[in-house]
Amino acid sequence: MTDTHGAARPGHLSIGHTAIDGIRVVTLRGEIDHDVKDMLGEALLSCDGATPPRTVVDLSGVTFMDSSGINVLVATHKSMNDAQGWLRIAGAQESVLRLLEIVGLNDVIPCHATVEQALTI
Repeated sequence: MTDTHGAARPGHLSIGHTAIDGIRVVTLRGEIDHDVKDMLGEALLSCDGATPPRTVVDLSGVTFMDSSGINVLVATHKSMNDAQGWLRIAGAQESVLRLLEIVGLNDVIPCHATVEQALTI
């Protein structure tokens, strides 16, 4: 199942949803900033509730992220942990990965080079 939200225009965020072996993969493309934080939060926190939420966020198409994106990821991580689930990050480009490292989020949320690695670890 794939569901896509947002526009694929430069500077905007598009969000795709799919499931692989019962794990949600949320694929993001574009920029994550204050203007899209609510849309991103809704996309990450929407869950069917049947099983503990397990989600991989594919950031390979994200070209920019500010503190708004960090805040959404932290809130999502906390919510999923509280529900006995988990959140993993995959494919962050160098500039986004550097931000995750600077704020120490990579020490809290596991970061992987690819979606495939995030799904199998």
